[in-house]
Amino acid sequence: MPELPEVEVVRRGLDAHAVGRTIESVTVHHPRAVRRHLPGAEDLAGVLAGTRIVAARRRGKYLWLDIDTSASSSSAVDPLTEAAPDVALVIHLGMSGQMLVCDPATPDPTHLRVRAALGDGMELRFVDQRTFGGWFLDAHTDTDTGVGIPSTIAHIGPDPFDPAFDPRSVVATWRTRHTEIKRALLDQTVVSGIGNIYADEALWRARIHGARPTDEIGPRKLNDLLAAATEVMEQALASGGTSFDSLYVNVNGQSGYFERSLNAYGREGQPCRRCGRIMRREQFMNRSSFSCPKCQVRPRGA
Repeated sequence: MPELPEVEVVRRGLDAHAVGRTIESVTVHHPRAVRRHLPGAEDLAGVLAGTRIVAARRRGKYLWLDIDTSASSSSAVDPLTEAAPDVALVIHLGMSGQMLVCDPATPDPTHLRVRAALGDGMELRFVDQRTFGGWFLDAHTDTDTGVGIPSTIAHIGPDPFDPAFDPRSVVATWRTRHTEIKRALLDQTVVSGIGNIYADEALWRARIHGARPTDEIGPRKLNDLLAAATEVMEQALASGGTSFDSLYVNVNGQSGYFERSLNAYGREGQPCRRCGRIMRREQFMNRSSFSCPKCQVRPRGA
């Protein structure tokens, strides 16, 4: 599933190629792609027709477009004019969702689910092989930062790149709980954006085994872990994200290359790049965790 760097790459692409454009029409090619929009496909298409995209935003792994419904494709609209968004178009990428900005002459992908014709002659296409993702419309809820958040994801905590992110608050919360530190890293209500891949990478960098209880790790070490998570995601973002197959691509259809720089995830049976010991894989919440048996000592009883 795409994690924060991958979603941010897509957000930046949409910011560059879709923000300021008018949505002239929307065609839903598969009903599952709009199943989260309870009024249905016709309603979603009807609401979006003639509106303008005013911002591309993200919190953690969640992506949305701010939509100004007062704009009309039949009226003269300055694409640089500020407008208060009326609604959020939430885009759930699921396991394999892609947002592509294409020339209409580009052949349709096999798994095209939603097509939006833009006022500049281009198309915004949502492609999803596994059909776990989709689009839906949502109302904004106010936040302390003044930036509206879709109400359905308002419970998601800020991510390390969010101006509202407070690492001291995260560490304090972790210290009051008795849970495995990897579970804490993946709890999106406390700190968002960190998924399985980057959790393993951050834990390797901080030399912490994922099964260590949060209340038994000192504040300095927890701060080091948050810094490591931020650092590894910054590096992944600079590389265009992590891609293990053709499913993750940015809006231009290009895959990320950060997988070549991974130190922990997916490296079972290979030597640790720090100490040379053979990396191990362990089961974790129906997933896999990768760590070094020397650098990341498993706690007793784990």
